[in-house]
Amino acid sequence: MTTTIAIRGWGAAERGSFTAELAAGLPALVLLLLAGLTTVEAVTTRAGCLDAAREAALAASRGEPGSAVGARHAPAGADISVTVSGDRVTATVRAPVRALGARLPRITVSATAVAAVEPGTPGPRP
Repeated sequence: MTTTIAIRGWGAAERGSFTAELAAGLPALVLLLLAGLTTVEAVTTRAGCLDAAREAALAASRGEPGSAVGARHAPAGADISVTVSGDRVTATVRAPVRALGARLPRITVSATAVAAVEPGTPGPRP
């Protein structure tokens, strides 16, 4: 008993369709990849901003220089502001996130932390 398998080749109408579909879909795939990587970078930077804001607020509430402590924990290029209002210290950290692509605008992420001034400290220092 002999089995014959027929192999069909590409028809004239189907020739090159994979290349055309790849050429149409590849830019969308690259754009999706860049958006995903930028999102991961933004989330990571925001976590760093939150850590720096917490450290700055806690340090300032203990009477230490909050901006200097926050700068040690902040992401590169971050802007740190510490304000004292009565018995509360508020620290805000803003950092730019560069979108993957030279011509795209930067995204700014920020985080804020609030701490109560600890009793018996010489006074909060921004």
